Amino acid sequence: MTKGALALLIHGGTDNWSPERWKARFEQVCGDRRVVLLPATGCDPAEVHYAAVWKPVPGELAALPNLRVIFNLGAGVDALMADNSLPEVPLVRVAVDDLTKRMMEYVVLHVLMHHRQELYLRDSQRARRWAPKYQWPASAISVGIMGLGTLGAHAAQILKQIGFGVTGWSRSRKEIEGITCFAGSAQLEAFLRRTDILVCLLPLTADTRGILNRDLFAKLNRTSPLGAPVLINAGRGGLQNEADILACLDDGTLGAASLDVFSQEPLPADSTFWSHPKIVLTPHNAADTDPDAISRYVADQIARFEAGGKLENVVDRRRGY
Repeated sequence: MTKGALALLIHGGTDNWSPERWKARFEQVCGDRRVVLLPATGCDPAEVHYAAVWKPVPGELAALPNLRVIFNLGAGVDALMADNSLPEVPLVRVAVDDLTKRMMEYVVLHVLMHHRQELYLRDSQRARRWAPKYQWPASAISVGIMGLGTLGAHAAQILKQIGFGVTGWSRSRKEIEGITCFAGSAQLEAFLRRTDILVCLLPLTADTRGILNRDLFAKLNRTSPLGAPVLINAGRGGLQNEADILACLDDGTLGAASLDVFSQEPLPADSTFWSHPKIVLTPHNAADTDPDAISRYVADQIARFEAGGKLENVVDRRRGY
């Protein structure tokens, strides 16, 4: 198997995700392999065997006739799957230890934030009000995690170690030591009924789009010490019905929410989410993983593939993740 060029198709993102910085990173880890930013002059599309992408324009990848593998530089592949012209080659998603640990940090941080009544305490600070409330133990709170892939499973195990009651739900059956796992639509309501803090880490597919809606929120536990259930969404913006979230926060169906993802990003300046007193908002950086770790991961995968080994974390296109 002869070496081919690695093409970078990167659109959007912060300065740290600029195409030029990605190119410099990949050149450091790819040895003598040619790394090109597309679109680029002087590059024959036929010499490109690999593509590392972030939000590529539909049709861009179809213009590479000898493409062998596509590497998505983020965890979610829903934007790629929406491209009807996507070449029929392996699509690999990022799964590095750094990303897993950072998502665990985010989930644990926000579960603890709501468990330890931080919204109330910060409001008390602003009001100069010295009025602590009773603080219940972690064991009194049930955290339910929707999505039990690598990220969800690791977060579940750490929350269990802290002392929370932890359950999980996924579309297909999973087994995680020490965690009660529910699966499929038939067991979704039973999972929700016992959940005080709902953490969503689901992939975005046709089946999960809009799943975080009023009907689902109404089935969450109404008798926990929190008073009303809490939503934490660090999955994808398309998972949530944003009008329902706001309405449910206002009428008490939800007590609070931590949101890292939105249907439109960057979030418009006039969005109600910015100023809502029951929302903790973060700018899609729950697991903004180390780009150097991603570059090494892609380079290692290419080397293994060219040596005849198997690619890791290949997306099942039928399932969408």
